[in-house]
Amino acid sequence: MEGQATEAAGVPPVVLFDFDGVLTHADTFELFVRDRYGRAPWRKLLAVLMLPVLVLLWPLTRRLQRPLVHIALLGLNELRYRAVVEDFAGRLVRRPGHFCRDGIRALRRHQAAGERVIIVTGCEHALVESLLAQLGLGGVELVASRLKSGPLGLRMAHHNVGAGKLKALTAHGIPAWHRAYGDSLHDLHMLRAAAEPVLVNGTPKLCKRIERALGRSIERVAWH
Repeated sequence: MEGQATEAAGVPPVVLFDFDGVLTHADTFELFVRDRYGRAPWRKLLAVLMLPVLVLLWPLTRRLQRPLVHIALLGLNELRYRAVVEDFAGRLVRRPGHFCRDGIRALRRHQAAGERVIIVTGCEHALVESLLAQLGLGGVELVASRLKSGPLGLRMAHHNVGAGKLKALTAHGIPAWHRAYGDSLHDLHMLRAAAEPVLVNGTPKLCKRIERALGRSIERVAWH
């Protein structure tokens, strides 16, 4: 097995964690976007005014969410965005029930065992980075979605989901991993490449679908 080979060579096993649904109980970036709209009613008005155009474009793009994210980020440069993210992260870490206690404990156990832990997520990099720092997990490696500067504010540069996670991991210098934790079919590519794939809080139906796709059994854990 790949993980056994790397251990024998003295290289610590690589363990991957998804973020939302594995270390949290909700979509973190969606909560951030909702917070942006809630604090600026003019963003809601702009979204409503753009809705007819978005509906017309939807059959072509299938990406209604992206323009709504762009409206949420309107007027932000990188410096201002980081300040906004820090404020939101500080409020979110104090919110009961957002983080998965069992998932955080599992991550810390892998760290204590000397394994190389990497969080691989579709959530935005600076937001996850800030949350991890405030949780005392600032040393964890992170492969996440990225934003870029646009003429009116920040925009999505790379959405780190599905097969895109494999490309991002390769660019990060991670060609193989021993264990991976995921919670949905979006994590299928990451789970397939793991010697020990783990499904977090998956329903029996989802587990069967993933096992059918993998062609093998998968470990299941129930985390709270």
